[in-house]
Amino acid sequence: MNSLLVGVGDHQQLLVWAGIASLIVFILSLLSLPWLVAQIPEDYFLPDKRQPTQWKDQHPAVRLLTLIGKNMIGYGLILAGILMLFLPGQGILTLVMGALLIDYPGKFQLERKIVKTPAILSGLNWLRRKAKKPPLITR
Repeated sequence: MNSLLVGVGDHQQLLVWAGIASLIVFILSLLSLPWLVAQIPEDYFLPDKRQPTQWKDQHPAVRLLTLIGKNMIGYGLILAGILMLFLPGQGILTLVMGALLIDYPGKFQLERKIVKTPAILSGLNWLRRKAKKPPLITR
């Protein structure tokens, strides 16, 4: 126990910076969530397959750089979320944000399943009402 306290004392500066980073991620997520939810097309979750994105028509190099950047941010958020499970911060929320950014097989089906949960769908539609957007349509 004494060695743990000494270890924390030795890395106090790191813990302060981790707390500041956690607070910044939390504030950014609170500010960006309503805007991001408002950007989802109301019929996004209706088809069985994901609709092509606007990036599909871009130059292949732009598409590749965007995909790499998005996935790197997602993996960074997942790593930060894992750290926040043990350090100050909202680790689970950060993990979910990272998982929604990265690309992996079955992601769209998982998103549809999560959105169909009544509590989550009502929360998303509440955010959309605040942004004066129509509610999300699910089957």
